[in-house]
Amino acid sequence: MAVTGGIGPVEPGEDTRAWDVAARARPHGRVARSCERHRRAFLTTVTALVLLVGGGCLYAGRTRAPALDPPPYPSQAVTFVYLDAVDRPSGAKGSGFSFAVRLSVRSGPPVTVTRIAQPSAGLSVTSSPAAPFQTKPHSASKIIVTLRVTECDKAPRNLGFPFLDVTLRNARAIQAHSFILGARYARHLSQALQVACSNDSR
Repeated sequence: MAVTGGIGPVEPGEDTRAWDVAARARPHGRVARSCERHRRAFLTTVTALVLLVGGGCLYAGRTRAPALDPPPYPSQAVTFVYLDAVDRPSGAKGSGFSFAVRLSVRSGPPVTVTRIAQPSAGLSVTSSPAAPFQTKPHSASKIIVTLRVTECDKAPRNLGFPFLDVTLRNARAIQAHSFILGARYARHLSQALQVACSNDSR
């Protein structure tokens, strides 16, 4: 009689169960935590880079306000014009020559006159209003300047184009500028000096 052998259930071989493969593919706990930390750090870095690049693009593309032009230098904004000789008040002490000038501020912010002088060592200078004083923008002011002879020996004799040294200040700069007041001023000043020093022995 032939004996027929029975075939029992097939035992699964190595790597034939899905959960075995998954178990082997899954890293151990410490390695898994390290991978997770690296993944989070990578995502954080990528996010930061995206935000940085996006912010840079927005900053570069913003609407820029037009740059304001700086105010003019004070000497460029101011003019001094000689008006005429002025009679000194009766009883005024000392010999002197008073004259009026018109100070105009054509543009820019207010200008402060901090000093009025002249180059001769034999003359002193005062003004009304007294320096320092401020002028308004787009305005004209009348200033009375008085020159007094302090030493005839040092007073100028031949006046070609005498000038005033004026120190000006505005929001942009401080400048010392020399203003030539013209031939009429030179003639009037020369006459005043001749009268003041006519009795002086040289």
